[in-house]
Amino acid sequence: MSLYRLNRLFHSSSGRCLDVAVDHGLFGEPSFLAGIEDMAETIDVLVAAGPDAIQLTPGQAALLQSRPGREKPALVLRTDVANVYGNPLDEHLFSRHFPDAVEQAVRLDAACVVANLLHLPGRPDVREACIGTVMALRAECVRYGIPLMVEPLVMRENSVAGGYMVDGDTTKVVSLVRQARELGADLIKADPTDNLDDYHLVVQAAGDVPVLVRGGGKVSDAELLYRTAAVLSQGARGVVYGRNIIQHANPAGITRALLAMVHYDCPPDKALSLIEAG
Repeated sequence: MSLYRLNRLFHSSSGRCLDVAVDHGLFGEPSFLAGIEDMAETIDVLVAAGPDAIQLTPGQAALLQSRPGREKPALVLRTDVANVYGNPLDEHLFSRHFPDAVEQAVRLDAACVVANLLHLPGRPDVREACIGTVMALRAECVRYGIPLMVEPLVMRENSVAGGYMVDGDTTKVVSLVRQARELGADLIKADPTDNLDDYHLVVQAAGDVPVLVRGGGKVSDAELLYRTAAVLSQGARGVVYGRNIIQHANPAGITRALLAMVHYDCPPDKALSLIEAG
């Protein structure tokens, strides 16, 4: 299947993508709202900064898509919701998707849809629900020609924090990424491995499916940029960063730095200087 909508996501020269995730409000976790309390203002700032794509929910997508002109970032539409980030965790964990998600994506003129593939310790029921979501979305995506981004997330139980945290074990990440590929993902959004030198194994597991690297929790600018350089050098086709951009003191500046790296192979130390420039 030819997925022409992918041309909206990937830069014509670099073949890479910077997608800014701003779908955190869907998960019902209060701590996720920092930096995005005023969504209209957040989208104003991001559109001006010019990333390749912005990841939004059906309830917020109009803030991007109602804007005139063809220069705005592409829309990546979040299609599912889970309650695995709470502190404390709910007794009942779930993962659900919008039953008409792909039709909504067509109406919203989205470039692709995205859904989780969660692996939680001792909770195969949540993984089963995610697999059901991916299968259902895949059938509709093929019908409508909408690319499907799958987000395989290997989590470790964090009894101290009261929620699930990312597990960067290479073997586990590779295995779940491979399952996403087998389920028919057109794009894969995966976590970095603890050992960044292993990331080519994640890219290999995805085969010919582009891998975009997830940002996860907030880290320092230097760590973010050096990690970005590492995964790009290992074959990643771009990044999907959320809190490291939207909670940054200068969202436009960090976006500028990341775009320079993703599309022009700007070294991390020079990219760091771009954050406050201009």
